[in-house]
Amino acid sequence: MNEVRLLDVTKDLQIEPTRKGFGRGLKRAGELDGRVVAACADLTDSTQMGLFRDAFPERFVEIGIAEQNLVTVGAGLAAMGKIPFVSSYAAFSPGRNWEQIRTTICLNDRPVKIVGSHAGVSVGPDGATHQMLEDIAIMRVLPNMVVIAPCDSVEAEKATLAMAKDHRPNYIRLAREGTPVFTTLDTPFEIGKAYVFTPGTDVTLIATGTMTYQALLAAEQLYKDGIHAEVVHVPTVKPLDAETILASVHKTGCVVTAEEGQMAGGLGGAVAELLGDECPVPLHRIGMKDRFGESGEPSELVTYFGLDAKHIRFAAHHVVERKR
Repeated sequence: MNEVRLLDVTKDLQIEPTRKGFGRGLKRAGELDGRVVAACADLTDSTQMGLFRDAFPERFVEIGIAEQNLVTVGAGLAAMGKIPFVSSYAAFSPGRNWEQIRTTICLNDRPVKIVGSHAGVSVGPDGATHQMLEDIAIMRVLPNMVVIAPCDSVEAEKATLAMAKDHRPNYIRLAREGTPVFTTLDTPFEIGKAYVFTPGTDVTLIATGTMTYQALLAAEQLYKDGIHAEVVHVPTVKPLDAETILASVHKTGCVVTAEEGQMAGGLGGAVAELLGDECPVPLHRIGMKDRFGESGEPSELVTYFGLDAKHIRFAAHHVVERKR
């Protein structure tokens, strides 16, 4: 298994949005490879493409509010040998241009890197229209597409650099709100790999994106309850690291998944499919339960919809009892 060391999540940590790490990573990718280009749908500063635009103005295109054009231009650039990153809010890309992504990028297997920022209910006051919750599900079903959800800004930077080197279509899911930075420069990241962040024997907590922090907090609380939880961070939802997940589940015998999006078709769905085929065990999924978000403060919404450490802890007790 891939066990790693992290910063202590019970301490005060630096707070930074994952989109900030993407911005740094894209600029660095541009420095390393002249084929890297970028395009945005009138949200350059919000999606943190500004660093790249300022460093490489001749390699940046402002498409405007035209998300279908955004990804088709990206597909054309990829066909000409470029490595295009295209960004917008996730509600609009892939939310508005899924058919163009399917037909011009995935069907032709073009290495376009789709950046969906401001995903999840933690978008906050913008409300249900802008809180993209279905993106993991709709991107995971596309043939050839890689789906990535980094846990913090440090991992987002590493993921962006890895995407620039990957030959496949990629989608990366980023958050608007600042979240704790608990990985380090030495924490490994590789597309297609999951990592054991906390070893345990009683229950497996499988999380992706910024929910991994909540899973780590839950594991700390469960330890005090006498339950040793193993936290498996899944930054790549597709392709899913079945080997690491199954190794953990064979050891613990029960699972809780956690994600800041729709459970149907998301990480929880992917894990349920895997376990149904290979290792049926008690499973509880934490995520949005077939409903839209609401306007509110990010932390308030995370708690309201049960996407926090407390609810992961309760779910872990439930599946451990079912196992017994």
